[in-house]
Amino acid sequence: MINLSPLLPAPSAAQVEKALSLLGRKLGPSKLLTQAESCAAYARDESEAIGRQPHCVVIAENEGDIQAALAAAHDAEVPITPRSGGTGRSGGAVPLAGGIVLSTHGMNQVKDIDRRELCCVVQPGVILGDLHNAVERENLFYPPDANSLLACTLGGNVACNAGGPRAFKYGVTRNYVLGMEAMLIGGQRIFAGKRTVKGVTGYDVASLLVGSEGTLAIFGDITLRLRVKPEQVMTVLALFKGVHDATAAVGAIIAAGLVPRCMELLDQQTLTALRAAGNPLNEDAGALLLMDVDGDEGTVMREAERIGELCTESKAQEVLVAQDAAQRDRLWAARREMSPAVRRMTKNKLSEDVVVPRQKIGTLLDLVAKSCEKLKVRHLTYGHAGDGNMHCNFLWNDDSEEAAVGKAIEQLFVDVVSLGGTLSGEHGIGVLKAPYLHLEQSPQLIELQRQIKNVFDPKGLLNPGKIFGAPGHGAC
Repeated sequence: MINLSPLLPAPSAAQVEKALSLLGRKLGPSKLLTQAESCAAYARDESEAIGRQPHCVVIAENEGDIQAALAAAHDAEVPITPRSGGTGRSGGAVPLAGGIVLSTHGMNQVKDIDRRELCCVVQPGVILGDLHNAVERENLFYPPDANSLLACTLGGNVACNAGGPRAFKYGVTRNYVLGMEAMLIGGQRIFAGKRTVKGVTGYDVASLLVGSEGTLAIFGDITLRLRVKPEQVMTVLALFKGVHDATAAVGAIIAAGLVPRCMELLDQQTLTALRAAGNPLNEDAGALLLMDVDGDEGTVMREAERIGELCTESKAQEVLVAQDAAQRDRLWAARREMSPAVRRMTKNKLSEDVVVPRQKIGTLLDLVAKSCEKLKVRHLTYGHAGDGNMHCNFLWNDDSEEAAVGKAIEQLFVDVVSLGGTLSGEHGIGVLKAPYLHLEQSPQLIELQRQIKNVFDPKGLLNPGKIFGAPGHGAC
């Protein structure tokens, strides 16, 4: 397996003993896991990163528990790694130095839904899909919709600034965070942001914390902006000969002034995976667009019809429109299960969530195909065509293929940056992309960010080894 997660030095036995003593006194045994078999599950997340087994795991039940854990970590000088759902794809919740893992998964209450102010307050362990259900029962709408919505949590979503298919129209998590309770290393508690719709008092610390990947603070209660639920949603599926025809359709739809809430693109290899998973699709199709439009009934009907026309003008082989919610669910079920379907095809998979300008998507896929053909690496790509956020997946079964996969990933990042793109659109940098940060950002910008990290965490104890890593590639 490719190991892009270089382990950091573990704390000494004396440091660990002090931390355990402090935690035991402050939290008690019911909130502290120390047995090796219990801690082992917290050494990994949903990425390919591999960390050290933590020396202990704190199961936080409230913000006081978070503060106590951060105070103990500071006093004992033991690293502490925040974790909520553990569904991250970049290794952000992997403890590279062992130490303490602080789990907020049990803090899972939706504490308030305010229909008048269009906002809600949630704990960090609330499952995203559960929040969707809760606010929609009130005829409200929380747009961010990461594909792991049945398992990922709001704490992790905020930490990684998660996106999802609906980000093209509605934006990413940062656009919906009004403020949060944030616990700093040492146990200090602050509220960053606001509870009003507008506010420009002081520095925007809340926006800085969103996407900081647990390296600056750990979240307690999070205040989120809501919207009124759209009256109706309609799904359009279009099949094309190849990705260039599909991306031409994307360009035509946007140029026509239409803003679907989702525009998902699946390439030829992805369609092969879908067919293998039992989804009947035209064998001649080499690309698929899956699009949602929402709004009032009249708007939805007009936009869906116009999108179908533009797809046909862009050489679509077939255009289907879902007539009811059940058909919509069937069309989207395959997309939601895309990552598991790919995993069933191969022993190992790395998915990179890069972003390029929309008009460069076809070029990027051509470059990936060329690189992977040269290196003999299996690959497929799918993602959010509306905002250029593509998930390039690299597949392999045998350890002998790892070096080639590593080179293909590195070439992907080089190509993305050359096309004016960025290394991550929603998964974050974590540990897996840390070696490549220098490809996109200047040394001066990286150093400035290190200085910000030092202000929040001068001892480097909070989620160490994430975002800022040494240049190079572990497989090269």
